[in-house]
Amino acid sequence: MNVAMWSGPRNLSTALMYAFGARPDCAVWDEPFYAAYLARTGLDHPMADRVLAAHEADPAAVAARCAGPAPDGRAVFYQKHMAQHMLPGFDLSWTRSAVNVFLIRHPARVIASYHAKRQNPVPADIGAAGQAALFARTAAAAGRDPVVIDSADIRAAPEPMLRALCAAIGLAFDPAMLRWPAGGHPGDGVWAAHWYGAVHRSTGFAGPEGPLPAVPKHLRPVLEDALPYYRRLRARALTPTGG
Repeated sequence: MNVAMWSGPRNLSTALMYAFGARPDCAVWDEPFYAAYLARTGLDHPMADRVLAAHEADPAAVAARCAGPAPDGRAVFYQKHMAQHMLPGFDLSWTRSAVNVFLIRHPARVIASYHAKRQNPVPADIGAAGQAALFARTAAAAGRDPVVIDSADIRAAPEPMLRALCAAIGLAFDPAMLRWPAGGHPGDGVWAAHWYGAVHRSTGFAGPEGPLPAVPKHLRPVLEDALPYYRRLRARALTPTGG
């Protein structure tokens, strides 16, 4: 089973990758298209030179591997994808044979967290529009809505939500998903040194989130752009009972 987990940045995506990576039957791949995205756009991201040096930058080669078997003979190949990395012309045919899941987070939280690491994000950095477009595309190809799960619900009730997620994708729940060793995962991309500090200190999901953070005035247009996309997917999100 190949699982394509689509999110934007700062969406609990690394912690969820660690949860799947804690399963003995699962191999994980961290942001497969990141180097290809940087090579195509030339964006000045933190550690961009190291990302390009260490990771495959040919999107066709990445897509071929996404469609392939899990490494090391594992039964599950979990791929942590950023929606904003899927640029026009990148092959998406492999998604038709994957189980596509959409991980969402309220954009006020995404913007606040992203701004703390890389200042002044624009809508394309947040990835909400791209995530919604990918949702519509995969839904049309499959003839049904893909699974949607909200990071706030995972934080509030990790085991019930992971059980619901596993049931929705046809995978047996493994309690190992609730804990992982501190210090990172061998599958981390080289960018982990900049972005993953909090999750490297963790050994499981953090508790429920507090009130929404205030978004700086100059970033409110980014919030207003992202909110309709988030609300559209939020209406389809899993509940702890799988509905």
